[in-house]
Amino acid sequence: MAIEIEEASSYEALPLLSLNHVSLMCRSVWASARFYEDVLGFVHIKRPSSFNFNGAWLYNYGIGIHLIENPSIDELDTIVEPRPINPKDNHMSFQCTDVGLVKRKLQEMGMRYVTAVVEEDGIKVDQVFFHDPDGYMVEICNCDNIPILPLSSCPFKPPRSGSFKKATPSSCGFMENVMMESLSMDMMNISF
Repeated sequence: MAIEIEEASSYEALPLLSLNHVSLMCRSVWASARFYEDVLGFVHIKRPSSFNFNGAWLYNYGIGIHLIENPSIDELDTIVEPRPINPKDNHMSFQCTDVGLVKRKLQEMGMRYVTAVVEEDGIKVDQVFFHDPDGYMVEICNCDNIPILPLSSCPFKPPRSGSFKKATPSSCGFMENVMMESLSMDMMNISF
């Protein structure tokens, strides 16, 4: 039985390329920057000097984290004790090479964390969740164990002649073509 998905709009999606950065409000730029450097391996990068507020920019893994200091952040949150670590809460996720090593390093640092396992067709994904100094949730996982499969009936078509060409509308949706071409380029870059 084929399920047809009707287009909700005749407009094309915005011409996005990738995630650039995540901005986080923090009580202390120094404490948060140290966490993202020491625990997650981000490095400080130059921040525009025209900003008239305290903050920091960090970068690694192809994305940036922009910290914005707001010492009164506690006034917005009435919870005094640490929030429970809930895997179903908002979070940012990072792929890792060794979940066991992540857990050992977090234990050495004395950090609280919870784990979860997701299973799909016999394939397991291990997840580790913990908070940064301001209570933002971070997930570390081996999520690439589960293949990315489009829900549409679009066939997988690797780009021709090894170069990325702009996807054109066809029987499949424009975004499905863009996603599949981007995925195939990523896979080729990883495999060589």
